[in-house]
Amino acid sequence: MRKLYSATVMLPVLSLAMVASCKSSDLNITNPNAVTPQGAGADPTALQLLATGIFADQRGTRSGYIWNTGILGREAYDYTPQEGRNTTTYLIGITVNGKQEIDPAAGFASSTAWGGEYGALRDIFNFKNTVNASNSLTAAQKGAAIGVAQTLESLMLLQVIATHDSLGAIVEVKTNPSDLAPFVSRDSVYKYLMGTLDAAYTGLQAGGSAFPFTLPPGFTGFNTPASFAKFNRALKAKVAAYYATVGGGQAAWQAALQALQASFLNANATTRSDFDAGVYDTYAPSPDSPNSLTQATNTTLYAHMSIQSDVQLMANGQPDLRYQAKIRTGLPSRQGPVTSSGPTSGVSTLGYSIWPTVSSSIPVIRNEELILLRAEAEEGTGNKSAAIADLNTVRMNSGGLPASTLTSASSDSAIIAGILYEKRMSLLMEGDRWVDMRRYGLLDQLPLDVSSGPNKNFVAKVVPVQQSECLVRAGQSGNFLGPNGLNDCQ
Repeated sequence: MRKLYSATVMLPVLSLAMVASCKSSDLNITNPNAVTPQGAGADPTALQLLATGIFADQRGTRSGYIWNTGILGREAYDYTPQEGRNTTTYLIGITVNGKQEIDPAAGFASSTAWGGEYGALRDIFNFKNTVNASNSLTAAQKGAAIGVAQTLESLMLLQVIATHDSLGAIVEVKTNPSDLAPFVSRDSVYKYLMGTLDAAYTGLQAGGSAFPFTLPPGFTGFNTPASFAKFNRALKAKVAAYYATVGGGQAAWQAALQALQASFLNANATTRSDFDAGVYDTYAPSPDSPNSLTQATNTTLYAHMSIQSDVQLMANGQPDLRYQAKIRTGLPSRQGPVTSSGPTSGVSTLGYSIWPTVSSSIPVIRNEELILLRAEAEEGTGNKSAAIADLNTVRMNSGGLPASTLTSASSDSAIIAGILYEKRMSLLMEGDRWVDMRRYGLLDQLPLDVSSGPNKNFVAKVVPVQQSECLVRAGQSGNFLGPNGLNDCQ
């Protein structure tokens, strides 16, 4: 009995001692379902998931961007019998106050380079906040991680401004998603992109030997801060070249040349592997993301017949090697719907053989493009002979064609046309044709697909801002006409 009594007496004593040893802070338990930037930054697994997420966001925009700009640039058709707007929206448009425009309320072409890109920018914003708030990452690791985020941010914004520049674009992401950041001018967007890429480059250069996370397989060869910095410079060169043709002038051309010197440019390329070296988006069957452009499953994506009529011939009379590698012939004949505005396209029997399987990669930027960007910049700075040498490197080794007949006495317009032919064939369905023709003011040279009706010979000059974006900013619902009489924010 004595032993039992002692134990009974001790229980409340122990309880009192335990209560006395507790602190109020012990009651502050972190909710595992409400992750904080500090918590994610301290957890390598969480940081890896966030990094994987922003790369997946970027990849998620790629096929749609190529699809849409390919149709606008007369590289492709999407012949879907059940959905005629895949042809009519792109090739007919609407007429408002005598102007032909893509209908921003249609939800097809007007969705190009907007929702996906700004969704990615939100996740990139959150990633940067997480990295900056981390107490476990070193200064070098933070610089490298932020450098990756800023580079991807610039890639997303480049897709936006390359297709929408009547109002410029939105470059700021606010903490509260309900707060609407303002549009800034096209000039301001390009300056922001160049400054952001330079800031990223600085961080990457001081980023140490490794990232605090793993990059996707398409970045093999560019998966350290030093090697990723070369991808950053390649993207800076593309941004600068775009800017040079829409207002940046000589300073932008010089910036492009300088960036190319620090990129992964190999101007002495001769083999297919030399030209294809670069950064890629990789795909895989479900539950990963399959390549939606592949001919293995996509039966409605056709190539524009003008590619066949415009291709140049090798000395043996056969078509350009790039055409042979990328175009397949003999497909079932398809044509878009005939509407009150006339037939929406010619008949096509051509398809693409660029993506044979759902696991086929899509380039983000390749050495072949860098050589042609340098040709652009050399022509832009008056070095015609160097520009011709670069276009011939691609023309002869990638295309199998005889050397160009262009000389340093040729006109600027003739040399630009020569570069644009090489870009057309080298970068077929990589998202460049419509953008290139647009920034050089050559959209009237694109093939015309509607020969009659009120909207005949329509070629889109710009992708309008999505109607949903305009409605939120105007506090309205339904369709409305903007201040310039167009059915969008303009």
